[in-house]
Amino acid sequence: MKVILIVLDSVGIGEAPDADRYGDAGSATLQKTATSVGGLELPELQRLGLGNIPALLPHGIPISGVQPAAAPTASFGAMREVSDGKDTITGHWEIAGLEMNPGFSTFPEGPPSFSLELITEFEARVGRKVIGNRAASGTQIVQELGDQALEDGRLIVYTSSDSVFQIAAHTGVISIEELYRICSIARELCNPLRIGRVIARPFTGSGGTFTRTKERRDFSFETSEQTILEALCEAGCPVYAVGKIEDIFNRKGITESDHTPDNLSSQVAVERFYREKKDGLIFANFIDFDMLYGHRRDPKGYAAALRQTDAWLGDFLACIEPSDKLIITADHGNDPTFKGADHTREYVPLLVYEPQTPGQSLGIRNGFYDIAQSLASWFSIDPMPRGIAF
Repeated sequence: MKVILIVLDSVGIGEAPDADRYGDAGSATLQKTATSVGGLELPELQRLGLGNIPALLPHGIPISGVQPAAAPTASFGAMREVSDGKDTITGHWEIAGLEMNPGFSTFPEGPPSFSLELITEFEARVGRKVIGNRAASGTQIVQELGDQALEDGRLIVYTSSDSVFQIAAHTGVISIEELYRICSIARELCNPLRIGRVIARPFTGSGGTFTRTKERRDFSFETSEQTILEALCEAGCPVYAVGKIEDIFNRKGITESDHTPDNLSSQVAVERFYREKKDGLIFANFIDFDMLYGHRRDPKGYAAALRQTDAWLGDFLACIEPSDKLIITADHGNDPTFKGADHTREYVPLLVYEPQTPGQSLGIRNGFYDIAQSLASWFSIDPMPRGIAF
């Protein structure tokens, strides 16, 4: 048996009950995106039951253009995150069976965001000076400080509302390999502070016109206990990672990985693993929704990415064998119509497709880790500490 688990990065489906604690009351990634573009046409996701999910939520808003299916082909539900946070690591780790309470450390907008002690030690260890040291949009701070980084080789360090220590460097001055080495040092320094991710952000260009390259890499905090990925591998069940999954889990519990940089290449990788492998878990992250459109507050781009993924699903669903399963979900929200430029605390959609099996309501799941428990049940391994199998 093969199970394909696809995380549509940031595709939330309405504010979580505690959204106000995160400043995210009123956010609804799918619904607000649909409304802003005059409605979404997502025929494959509609047939699966995406339009049936909002009615399950306490204050669910319909998705304009995506109607409830009379007989959905997938089981459908929504999941509420129980961990403290709304970042990539927390969402994916909870999907894999963990719970993060307390959550990772976050930092003030600044400047400075990071302490003088941390920055001083970091500069001494890597032999380069830092500029920035504040919360910022990655694309904007690179345009603002890129010329200075190109001129004298300084590192642009910045954060966001997430627990991240991001390092941007010009590839004409600092090689990709050197940037990764610098990030490894930063990861070591950030561990005592419980910072979720150190992120390498290489960029190119000159004269105030700069472009980030696709060699981004995430250096994650170490998991505190065994994930479903490790449990599966330990039981002899292979795990195939697509996209930034290997970074999120520090390559633990992964048999083989294709570190794809965007949705299109991730879709190709999912198809390849499904075609070539006999059994196991294929765990994929589709990053474009979050990276290219959510943080940049671009609802038109977000909608276009949803339409493209829906069209791809039409072909891929036809290939899935009766014994296999497909799970589609998300790790958090990132409403492209919302204030600011950060993730939003939302419910996430849950679609579970089993060919030739009628869909049913899965209700609201209290914890993303119901996915991990379901995987443990399907692959006949010992139960995970948390969660209720579908």
